[in-house]
Amino acid sequence: MVARVTRILLAIQLLAAAGIYLLLTRYAGLHGKLPAALLAVAIVLLVRMTITANNFGLSWIYRSETPFDHRLGRLAALRLFLIEYCASMVSSSWTMGFCTFRDRPGEADTAPVLLVHGYGCNSGYWHFMSRALSRAGIGHYGIDLEPMLASIDQFVPALHARIEEICRQTGREQIVIVAHSMGGLVARAYLRDHGARRVLRVVTLGTPHRGTGLARFGAGENVREMLWTGDAENGRCSAWLDSLARDEDAALRPLFISIFSHQDNIVSPQLSSHLPGARNIEFNGIGHVALGLHPRVQQVVIDAIGSAA
Repeated sequence: MVARVTRILLAIQLLAAAGIYLLLTRYAGLHGKLPAALLAVAIVLLVRMTITANNFGLSWIYRSETPFDHRLGRLAALRLFLIEYCASMVSSSWTMGFCTFRDRPGEADTAPVLLVHGYGCNSGYWHFMSRALSRAGIGHYGIDLEPMLASIDQFVPALHARIEEICRQTGREQIVIVAHSMGGLVARAYLRDHGARRVLRVVTLGTPHRGTGLARFGAGENVREMLWTGDAENGRCSAWLDSLARDEDAALRPLFISIFSHQDNIVSPQLSSHLPGARNIEFNGIGHVALGLHPRVQQVVIDAIGSAA
């Protein structure tokens, strides 16, 4: 479903560019075809850039205090924005729509890895992470969580079935879960329901473990379950997140590695990704979508998989 929606949105953008081109050439007096085409595409790209800028603006409202050694200068902030914009464009306009994920058994003697995507995405999000894991010889597998707007609890049976299937295929007793954003909450809900018999380690990237204020601008039951209300100091998470924290086994928290960025433009407050009892790894200068595409984050994930035992 997400792949279909991604293609439809891309088609709409291409039609918008074509319409702008016609307006420029027929009514705006711009006679050169190439300049008109370039300007039409630039306008569409500018609209997409405005959406990314809006996300950063909204995240500023709910932001948590950034530690001094993670603060950015102007040039670093501009680089952060441009990298996140490019990551969003590539993911939403290409990999999620056209890069079908295939199981990739590995060569390295490591546990198989299941990649779990986040809200509004599919397994195509992991295209670049998959290439990094393949270069490291690590076997990895994907899953598509549907329907897109369902409750997080509704994704747990599909995750459970996929984990059992991977264990049967590989002959391994346990796997490593690498999850982005909402996918980390699905993994926690799975452990709450099924325990850690099949799970060696869970690595989460930009997961809103205590919710995010930007969830109020999304759609779906899962978005309401990820909601953070109020400011960073005095706010509160959703009843679902409170229930998850209350019902899960705290003794399993050392299985988790939570990777997050102090400049996350979707998870805000950013310290919502700090998971008590887990190993928390902080980055700066990386946006939410870019986390799974960034070489430094990919290397940390590879190291975490290799050290799981």
